[in-house]
Amino acid sequence: MQAPKRTSPGSLADYLEVMNRSVFQAGMSWKVVEAKWPDIRQAFQGFEPTVVANLTEEDLDELTNDRRVIRNRRKLEAIVENARRIMELEERHGSFRDYLRSHGEFEKTVIDLRKQFRFLGDMSAYNFLYMVNEEVPSYEDWCASRGRTPKETYR
Repeated sequence: MQAPKRTSPGSLADYLEVMNRSVFQAGMSWKVVEAKWPDIRQAFQGFEPTVVANLTEEDLDELTNDRRVIRNRRKLEAIVENARRIMELEERHGSFRDYLRSHGEFEKTVIDLRKQFRFLGDMSAYNFLYMVNEEVPSYEDWCASRGRTPKETYR
């Protein structure tokens, strides 16, 4: 397997989409997430933050029954909450990229991401930062710092 594709986000929607790939990936096969991603993206209207942040309980009920998406209610709710939070952080820092870089170092960024966003654990935060082209330690170094054995994914 090769490393996930890196991107240079051009909008807040790009950050939200990449973040939610990481959210859905937690505890799931990457292949399942990738296969469903076009439909998930469509169901969440391209991850436009204001649209996602304004989804209602009724909208979430519909998504929970929509076979096109991964129907994990807690993760669907997290996407809405994460959209609200990403917009708040962008407003506070001027841009989401400035928020990410405001911590000064990778570990502090990961700690704050985990605190600010739902379903972003240690690996999900690393994956998110890697995919949005932020500076991260090598995968091998990151694994070693956590007592993990590297998988082939990032090699």
